Amino acid sequence: MKYYALKNIINYLNENCNTIRNVKRVENNTIFMEFNDRNTIYFDMSKSNSLIYKKDEKTSTKKDFIAPFDTILQKRFNNSKIKNITMHNDDKIIRFYVNSKSSYKELTTILQLEFTGKHTNIIILDENEIILEALRHIDEFSSSRVVKVGEKLEEIPKQTFIPKMEEIEDTEEFLYNNYSQKEQSLLVSLKKQKVSLIEKNCNKLSKILKSLPKKEELEEESLLLYEKANLILANLHKIKPYQKIVHLDDYNGNIVEIDLSECSNPSTFANELFKKAKKFKQKSLYISIEKENLEKKIEFLNRMITNVNLCKSIDEVEFLLPKKQKNQTKTKKQEPYESFFFEGYRILLGTDERSNIYLLQNSKASDFWFHMQSTNSAHVIVQNTKKTLPIDVIYKAAEICVKFSTDFGGKYLVDFTQRRNVKVQNGANVLYNPYDTIDVHI
Repeated sequence: MKYYALKNIINYLNENCNTIRNVKRVENNTIFMEFNDRNTIYFDMSKSNSLIYKKDEKTSTKKDFIAPFDTILQKRFNNSKIKNITMHNDDKIIRFYVNSKSSYKELTTILQLEFTGKHTNIIILDENEIILEALRHIDEFSSSRVVKVGEKLEEIPKQTFIPKMEEIEDTEEFLYNNYSQKEQSLLVSLKKQKVSLIEKNCNKLSKILKSLPKKEELEEESLLLYEKANLILANLHKIKPYQKIVHLDDYNGNIVEIDLSECSNPSTFANELFKKAKKFKQKSLYISIEKENLEKKIEFLNRMITNVNLCKSIDEVEFLLPKKQKNQTKTKKQEPYESFFFEGYRILLGTDERSNIYLLQNSKASDFWFHMQSTNSAHVIVQNTKKTLPIDVIYKAAEICVKFSTDFGGKYLVDFTQRRNVKVQNGANVLYNPYDTIDVHI
């Protein structure tokens, strides 16, 4: 944070804030403070990247912070009256002096926010400047300035340069712009990270796809093995026990050389050749299915890349690709579909015919089923136990159905109904009635 920006923000706080209704850590290095009139400001105290900002929507905490710092922070500053807000020591440090009432006396506490580069910190002090708690504890081995509970806080050495001063016409607009810039920077970085991971998976699948043998080659190999095995069985009486290589006439009058050096006896070797020929035959039958499955997975991943790049917020990206929890990888491999969570509902997406069939077979009668109208598309299931769904969930499920079924933007119609109204005809082909329809624009 710039010196002049902090100076303007302190003036804004003194003019608009006289009580702290609520203060809480919402991220590892970020606290929010709700002042009077529901005026909420966020203080991001990340090292070398600190920021003060405001935003329209409230940040939802991803975990509960229960460290001693958080306990004292809320105990001392929730529902407290602000005595003064200063720029301490004429440096990039904001001090909140507050009074909070306990059951038997009034406490004066100082909340010190230090925007000092790599030493950025939040420190809670009593009226004698004794440290009660800190976001980051610093011992004597890490810095000459110790930050320890129970110790008196030393001053930060003052900078010698004269800071550049600028006027901020609208501090509130400045704080909102800070968040927009922060959000945009994080969004670009997050998109790049997620797309890189998807492309890595896509490249792996592409390599597997290219390495797949051709159906014709497998069939030809199977046929050669069958012919060689039959030749051995037809000429067992001619093959001597000691022979390692034999030359036999095939059914077209051609001489075929067969190596018997690795087998115990010709009869057993012939049976092994029959088994290998059968495996090649079976593989030739299923190689097209395996190829189609890989192509569908690659197609899905490419659509995921497109949808990630189209995301306009971090929440949208994290909805599509949330952070993996512990043991999630193992569970994920067992699921032949993609799953998303939205407002407490689990949305399941079929990525190919096999997963579409799986969803149809394993969904409950009360679940809701989604499909694009009058065209091939992914099947989407919203797990549900009630007769209706919230409109936001309906729209989100329909949007997922469209985004992962087409590569073109536009207006699309999506039909939806409860699973009990869907009758499976063959594979993933269905008939359904009654149903509702929703418009989706992408």
